[in-house]
Amino acid sequence: MTTKSQDRRKVRLSRALGVALTPKAARYLEKRPYAPGEHGRTKRKADSDYAVRLREKQRLREQYGIREKQMRNTFNEARRHDGLTGENLVELLEMRLDALVLRSGFARTTAQARQLVVHRHILVDGQLVDRPSFRVKPGQLIHVKAKSEGTEPFQVAAAGGHAEVLPPVPGYLEVELDKLQARLVRRPKRAEVPVTCEVQLVVEYYAAR
Repeated sequence: MTTKSQDRRKVRLSRALGVALTPKAARYLEKRPYAPGEHGRTKRKADSDYAVRLREKQRLREQYGIREKQMRNTFNEARRHDGLTGENLVELLEMRLDALVLRSGFARTTAQARQLVVHRHILVDGQLVDRPSFRVKPGQLIHVKAKSEGTEPFQVAAAGGHAEVLPPVPGYLEVELDKLQARLVRRPKRAEVPVTCEVQLVVEYYAAR
């Protein structure tokens, strides 16, 4: 799939789910805050409970850009933890390495963050990690490989080039952007995680499967 067709897909998906998945999609949503297609502007008949839960699950999954199997596995893990399953789910997803690379401002989009990890630019506590799903533990340091620091994408990031399209750095991260490093200081709390989702609907979706 070409970059342009990927962009178009993300914009269309963003409009369908009502949440911006990329900066480009955010601009589109400002201009066209309705679903795609000929009936996008018209009031649709009320969705079934299943459709509402499914869409909420899709919203969360697409914001992290993960496959259904990964989402289901994380949900099953969240259910085994103490506390509210929905909140646990978001907190576990947020501790993925690619999610934290994005939150730290090293990348502009989830897809770019994943690419940086897969292409072996990112270290955790000095060790190269090329798995986007790697679970970062509180206290661990995420930083860019020395050989990669001088490349254009990271120079843009270090200068704060993505600040206008990303939410503020959340309280569970300590970021030194000029040094291209960030530390997860504690486990994220759902209320702080900048994703749009009614987590209880996601729990209800999986509980019924």
